[in-house]
Amino acid sequence: METVSSTSSNSTVTLVELKRSLVPPKWEDGVRVVGMSECREAALTLAHAFAADDYAQYLADPGDMDDISAEDKWKLHLDITTYTVAAGCLEGLVTTVGPDYDSVALWVPPGKELDGWVVTLRSGLWRLYFQLSAEGRKRYFDEILPLLHETKTGVLGDRDADAWYLVNLGTKPNSQGRGYAQRLLEDMFHKVDAEDRPIYLESSSQANNTYYEKFGFEVKREISLTRGNAPVRLWIMVREPRPARKVAYHHHHQSPTSPMMMKTKKFHIGAGAVAGVKM
Repeated sequence: METVSSTSSNSTVTLVELKRSLVPPKWEDGVRVVGMSECREAALTLAHAFAADDYAQYLADPGDMDDISAEDKWKLHLDITTYTVAAGCLEGLVTTVGPDYDSVALWVPPGKELDGWVVTLRSGLWRLYFQLSAEGRKRYFDEILPLLHETKTGVLGDRDADAWYLVNLGTKPNSQGRGYAQRLLEDMFHKVDAEDRPIYLESSSQANNTYYEKFGFEVKREISLTRGNAPVRLWIMVREPRPARKVAYHHHHQSPTSPMMMKTKKFHIGAGAVAGVKM
């Protein structure tokens, strides 16, 4: 937009010229799929959304990193998030809404895994072994991964391979309160309900629980990460499928559950990020 002022002897007139924006119009309100080339931008949104989250700090700021600067801890947090989003772009489904990646969701389809060797190498997840501190490695590889995997299997039972898994849902702090997270959830509900599948997630705060409950999620179990000074609580939530909606699922990409993309392998939790919602 350009503003031009014209002054006469008696008055000043301001003419406003509207110019076309390069931001695609559909990005304003429409949900779209994030590609691999955009994973850094999507990761920035999630990193900011979870900057104060107990789970994120449990991994990026363990007790043996007192000599590490706050800037380096932020970079580690952003790297963890970027690798996770990259793995989601490769093997899962990452969606966003808003003109500047305002809200981002990372989903893992039924039968998929984020910690296969190919995905681990291509996403950069392998770097965590060298970037995490000694305590961070113990928390991630020895505590978090086994606990989340065993819990998911225990809660879902024989439906483990049939459920959608919401790994992350976050909104930029300055974009919260606009309904972006709700739009991402409802967009996926159309697809999941049509498939008659449950959705599984780990919530990282009680405030998240209240938000998710509005959409039909129920708390099934509570677990804790206990290697820190205070336990970090996680709430396991499941949303059962509802009668299929008549609104079509319109993402312009090949469905992750199409025969050409599906695997028959059991899902192993390997993204290292817990789904909590920052609206």
